[in-house]
Amino acid sequence: MSDSVVDPRHQKRMKLMQMLFARGFNDLIGQEKIDQSGANLNADYDHMIDQIIAESEELDKQILEVAPERPVSEINRVDLAILRQILFEAKYKETPKKVLINEAVELAKEFGTESSPKFVNGVLGKLLIQGNNDTK
Repeated sequence: MSDSVVDPRHQKRMKLMQMLFARGFNDLIGQEKIDQSGANLNADYDHMIDQIIAESEELDKQILEVAPERPVSEINRVDLAILRQILFEAKYKETPKKVLINEAVELAKEFGTESSPKFVNGVLGKLLIQGNNDTK
């Protein structure tokens, strides 16, 4: 496989993270722009984003448990979108936890800040590997 070929699962997660991130700025950019940008997306994306947002309070509590020094309001919005998405996937899909963590770190490298990969890896490592909580 060449370096230029991107895994379709990665592309789907990347698109979902971007839409989740955009949805987080609902008040800033307005619903109309979100609807236009999402018009060509599969309905599955919109449904999954709605589910993640519906569970965001619970997901944020999990994040806060392992990173109490970083209130959710101070977490980089890209990092938060990645964490919520991956925690949601860990809860409802059979994807191996280490695969999810690796995917999250790759998304953090692509879209986050310099410190994003380390932060995302640390939070997910504690929640998905060390904590072995209710997520699959």
